[in-house]
Amino acid sequence: MRLGIIDYDMGNLHSVAKAVAHLGVQGQIIQEISPEYDALILPGVGAFDPAMRQLQERNLVRPIRRWIGENKPFLGICLGLQLLFTNSEEGCEPGLGIIPGTVQEIHPTPGHPIPHMGWNQLQFTQPECPLWRNLPPSAWVYFVHSYHGVPAEPHAIAATGDYGGQTVTAAIAQGNCLATQFHPEKSGTVGLTILKNWLATCASSLALA
Repeated sequence: MRLGIIDYDMGNLHSVAKAVAHLGVQGQIIQEISPEYDALILPGVGAFDPAMRQLQERNLVRPIRRWIGENKPFLGICLGLQLLFTNSEEGCEPGLGIIPGTVQEIHPTPGHPIPHMGWNQLQFTQPECPLWRNLPPSAWVYFVHSYHGVPAEPHAIAATGDYGGQTVTAAIAQGNCLATQFHPEKSGTVGLTILKNWLATCASSLALA
């Protein structure tokens, strides 16, 4: 499988590449999207507006929209999830608009500062989502974020987490467009299982193509 990891100067690409390599897939860090790839990962760390400007300047917005519109395997990670939304309270740039909705700020509560950083448990709202195969209930994963995506249609949410009494979106699933707010590449065995599940889903999609 030919896997492209999109480089737009906003993510820890090498951690993601190392994680998939551990699972036997050599992901290629790319700055252009072409039909030679079978699946794409959009990682990301940072702020919404600078990220969208980077995608715009690198002429990646239309190719990403086209890729997802053709229902090809796609995984967003952290900021890569947020960029799929219509817009964000963090800035004024329009997002990719794949998932109708807004990226909203998480508010601090006593004992729960912002950013939400560290390990937290998942609650599966789409238990059938292929990312969750072979995971225990309430699996622990690693988060670092101050905002989360709130889709207009709640059924797009594949998992949530609780942070200081606030329900935060932990993952979304819409066809072959999957994304996690947490970092699977930093989430130990659980994270590797999630990535392995996604790669298996990619392989199945290719077999059916």
